[in-house]
Amino acid sequence: MPEFINNIATNIVFIFERLNWISVVDLILVMAVFFGILLLLRGTQAMVLLRGALLLIALIGLLASLEVLPAFSWLVKVAFPAILLAIPVIFAPEIRHGLERLGRAGTILPTNKSTKNMQDTINAIVYASTRLSNRKHGALIAMQRRDSLNEYVQTGVYMNAVVSPELLLQVFYPNTPLHDGAVIISGSCLIAASCVMPLSASGVLTASPERQMGLRHRAALGISEVSDAIAIVISEETGSITVVHSGRMIRRLDAERLENVLRAFFKPPQPSGLLGSVSRFFPGTGANDQKDS
Repeated sequence: MPEFINNIATNIVFIFERLNWISVVDLILVMAVFFGILLLLRGTQAMVLLRGALLLIALIGLLASLEVLPAFSWLVKVAFPAILLAIPVIFAPEIRHGLERLGRAGTILPTNKSTKNMQDTINAIVYASTRLSNRKHGALIAMQRRDSLNEYVQTGVYMNAVVSPELLLQVFYPNTPLHDGAVIISGSCLIAASCVMPLSASGVLTASPERQMGLRHRAALGISEVSDAIAIVISEETGSITVVHSGRMIRRLDAERLENVLRAFFKPPQPSGLLGSVSRFFPGTGANDQKDS
């Protein structure tokens, strides 16, 4: 045992003696890559699979390093290429979602929708959500952002109507033809109702207290995982209001918090560079002009 510890200490000293600034940068880049992968997989079922895979790899590596198991070491060396080919198959949905998030990074919201129209839409959604919550009428509202939701619009009833509290209350009134499903909103337009959303398979609801929630919450998580849409869910059992984005849930919101959350997601993009500095020092210029129109 002391000889084993001495060998480890000797190897550590050997590594540190040969470290230079290039090696440090190299290690930082590797750690950044792994940190980015873990960040993309956080809160998904892939994280559980990744923990199991790492534990299995560590155990197999430990056994394969033992000289008393030559047959097992040979089996590991032969099977390793097949394991590498199996990883993309096992993690295919998570890899696709991660690439979609990476593709959306750095883009900004379209600016063709005026701030006033967006604020009117948010006010209508907040008012309707509060009324639906008080009455315990279940609802699911998907607010489109950059990613198109036309695929899901086609599963519902096309409406193309201006968003208003009365319209939302009528759509989600129990036992009406359109109440079962989601409405899709883009800007100030309610595009379609009774739309079918994809159900989440991330495991968020099964690994937390949210597992008691029903299909509306699974559908809200699902649409937030395949797009950058914002989903608002009103629970039919408790009347609680939840906002879902990128597989994350903000629960038990009141009217004020709901409005603040939606405003934060749909605030107009601020110009960068010199124009951004000018608009911050002079609030009446630049992107903020829309507020006065």
